Amino acid sequence: MSKLLTVFGATGNQGGSIIRAVLSDPALSKEFKIRGITRDVSKPAAQALASQGVEVKAADMGSKSSLEEAIQGSHTVFFVTTPNFMSGESISQELTHGKNVADAAHQAEVQHLIFSSLPHVTETTNGRLKHALHFDMKADVERYIRSKGLPSTFILPGYFMSNFSALQMLKKGDDGVYTLAYPVSGKAEFPLIDTESDFGKYVVAAIKSRTKVLGKQILAAADYYTPSRIISEFEEVTGKKGRFVSIDAETYKSFFPGTLGDELLDNHLFIEDPGYFVGKSLKDSLDILAEVGLKPATWKEFLEKNKSAFQ
Repeated sequence: MSKLLTVFGATGNQGGSIIRAVLSDPALSKEFKIRGITRDVSKPAAQALASQGVEVKAADMGSKSSLEEAIQGSHTVFFVTTPNFMSGESISQELTHGKNVADAAHQAEVQHLIFSSLPHVTETTNGRLKHALHFDMKADVERYIRSKGLPSTFILPGYFMSNFSALQMLKKGDDGVYTLAYPVSGKAEFPLIDTESDFGKYVVAAIKSRTKVLGKQILAAADYYTPSRIISEFEEVTGKKGRFVSIDAETYKSFFPGTLGDELLDNHLFIEDPGYFVGKSLKDSLDILAEVGLKPATWKEFLEKNKSAFQ
């Protein structure tokens, strides 16, 4: 009898990547049935999952009863909490949602809870950077999961490569040159990940290596990239001109509305010092992938696949 893998955020970047990775894996696709959790089962992305044999269910992370129903019978559960940057509710919302899922998983006696976590910026910097709440709340959820004694693994996604294309953080100017403008020096190191393509690979590896990774953090990134390397490889692959410009904090904050500027500023200052993953090597995490025959896409490979975004 197949085990049940429940994936929250099934139509999002991380959840969607997991479902694709499991369905394409010859062993796991037989070992597990997949239940995809989304807010709206009627939208096209949810219907597309259903057509691939995924059981699609609606659930609300704010409703404990709907979570209990969503998780019932699951062997393995993946979830990620998402901040609502524009509402100002990101603190309470993320932590409450995370605790609700953890409580439901505990009640259902889930055998493997996989959470998309991040470092605690405020604590790591002793309060120097206190606005990166979407990092801090995930770290607090991770701490709560650990306190419940749940069999769990924590996958920490790096800096999304799609930020440079979909969010236009590499922006074309009137002179035709693509500018990367960040409040960091040229020495800052960004751990890049092609989330849609690769996040699911780390979850596949965690499921296959369950006993080895229980209680562990897995750092999901292909490599550390400085701004100059990001630009030089961008130029090499696309044939376009690029430049990195180090800008001051106030200028950077002015690019974003409301408190979002403070949040993203501290996010980037954290990358500068002490580092996105606080100086940790990616080797152990890449080895976990390699042991199951997987590897992440490089920045060059992402650019080859997404050249059309830079026209």
